Order: sequence, then structure tokens, then C-alpha cells
Amino acid sequence: MALAQQLLDILACPDDKGPLLYFETEGWLYNPRLQRRYRIEDDIPIMLIDESEQVDDAEHDRLMALAAERSIQPTFDA
Repeated sequence: MALAQQLLDILACPDDKGPLLYFETEGWLYNPRLQRRYRIEDDIPIMLIDESEQVDDAEHDRLMALAAERSIQPTFDA
């Protein structure tokens, strides 16, 4: 089950308060500015900084290419 659009419209990174990219098939919300991703468990985003995962440059590049390929848009316009 995908996250509801109403939820996506208000989701922001708890660290920099900016928009996120939603990778539905991978179960992640991603902040490309900080190279940090937040997992989604049982359709619940885990938006705790301490629970987030820092990604390396290679993973960042992969996620950004995937976002471009799938036309993934930020959760809101900054």
C-alpha cells in the first residue's frame, strides 16, 4: 500500500525541514540535500533522525538517477 498523498503533501525532513523524495517500491523517503533516507515500515514513515540512514555518494547517485527515470517529485515545493 502506498503512502496517502495527503501525508506526502506535508512530510518534510525532520532535520532541514525540506521536501523528500518518495521511493515507493524501495520503501524509502530520501533527502538528497543531506544524503539521508528514512525507511517506511508497515506503511508508516519512520521520521526520526537517529533512525535515518546516511547514504554514500554511489547510493545517492543511484537514487537520483532512479528519481529522474521515474519522474519522482519532491513531497512539496520548497
